Amino acid sequence: MKKFWNWVTNDAGERTLRLEGPIDAEDTWGNSVTPAWFRSELESGEGDITVWINSPGGSVFAAAEIYTMLRDYKGKVTVKIDAVAASAATVVAMAGDKVLMSPVAMMFLHDPATVAMGNRADMEKAIETLDAVKESIINAYSAKTGLSHNKISTLMSNESWLDAKDALKYGFCDEILFTAKEEPDEEEEEEEGPDNPDEPDKKKPDEDEDEDDDEKKGVHLYSTRLMNQVILNHLGVTVSAVTNRMPEEPMTPKIGMDGTTEDGSVPYQILERQLEFLR
Repeated sequence: MKKFWNWVTNDAGERTLRLEGPIDAEDTWGNSVTPAWFRSELESGEGDITVWINSPGGSVFAAAEIYTMLRDYKGKVTVKIDAVAASAATVVAMAGDKVLMSPVAMMFLHDPATVAMGNRADMEKAIETLDAVKESIINAYSAKTGLSHNKISTLMSNESWLDAKDALKYGFCDEILFTAKEEPDEEEEEEEGPDNPDEPDKKKPDEDEDEDDDEKKGVHLYSTRLMNQVILNHLGVTVSAVTNRMPEEPMTPKIGMDGTTEDGSVPYQILERQLEFLR
């Protein structure tokens, strides 16, 4: 089984960990980040660690377990996001004593989702569970950012994609990688005054502002439908790969408003077929 993370220890004894791929409680894909395996390797050494994250997310419960392990770790934990920390992977990112993002990295926040079946009581219980899971995620976000409960809840419900600048503005990260800190000009400091020492574009948003003012702050909001379409475009998946027919000119399948393709597939199912074909 190929493991999609590894540890590297430098001469100073500092360890570097790379988390890549889906986060799952059990290794069902063969490339998942699993808590049990992660724990054994985390506890096999000591000293400060750097965690690089490039993950589309996965199980929120597995992510919560890894988050708790990192928060409980005795050494300093620095998290660096090199490409994407989406969904449950953002929870793991919040465990860092310091979180840094590449200028081309993205964070994706959204409400938790599940699959449920049964009668009305079963559906109501599923909704209660989802609400409780959302609260647990908000706890992690709030501890890191200091944002209000309502603000974080709105960002999640709006399915928010945050680039590095937006994540920094909202407090989801502490620094942007490879960006030199500019020394402030003395004359500008005097003009701004002691009550407003930071430039406007570096201030945290006012918690009292309207929740629908996100667009003015530069937050990029995309629907799940559009996100799925972008993923398929990026992977080069064509209609023929989805429907098993040979069109005259291959084209990317269109995603409907319900998030599925023309034949009822959803992107992760299409990916499974592609992976099975490659095997």
